[in-house]
Amino acid sequence: MTQPALPGVTYTATRDVPLDELTRYPGNPRRGDVEALRASVRRHGQYRSLVVRDTGTQLVVLAGNHTRDALKAEGAATARCEIIECDDDQARRINLADNKLAELGHYDEEDLAAMLVGLDGDLEGTGWSASEVARLVSAELPAGFPAYDESIAEGLLNPAIHTCPNCGHTFTGGEAA
Repeated sequence: MTQPALPGVTYTATRDVPLDELTRYPGNPRRGDVEALRASVRRHGQYRSLVVRDTGTQLVVLAGNHTRDALKAEGAATARCEIIECDDDQARRINLADNKLAELGHYDEEDLAAMLVGLDGDLEGTGWSASEVARLVSAELPAGFPAYDESIAEGLLNPAIHTCPNCGHTFTGGEAA
């Protein structure tokens, strides 16, 4: 399978690599939740490849260091890896990008709640807790925060027009407030 060329990166193969042949990226700044990843591995297995740099002398994990740790802790012998070749600068950038870019996204909480509720309470291996699901589903308002009132919104979107009985001046309901 031919992959499109990326700047500074050459894709060479996808293969299972013995975990003992994989070196963690030196200085990886990310501290992952290996226990949560272990739970995911137990439930789902390895569903995403590690991104590994072939330096010619070693195979260095650029993306998936904590997944590698979880696989090893769960007794796996190998990990499925996307093997690439790149220079030191590109390797550093890939590691940093992989660690940061997912953080830049956000959730649509309505869609998230629907997906989580669809699991019927079986959250094993998802990283989500029952209390997080309860918070999403209940969507309780903070103390003192008024509930949404459609009549107020309707009045703001379609303000009533009023006429002063004394002077005849007309104004909208929003101006009267």
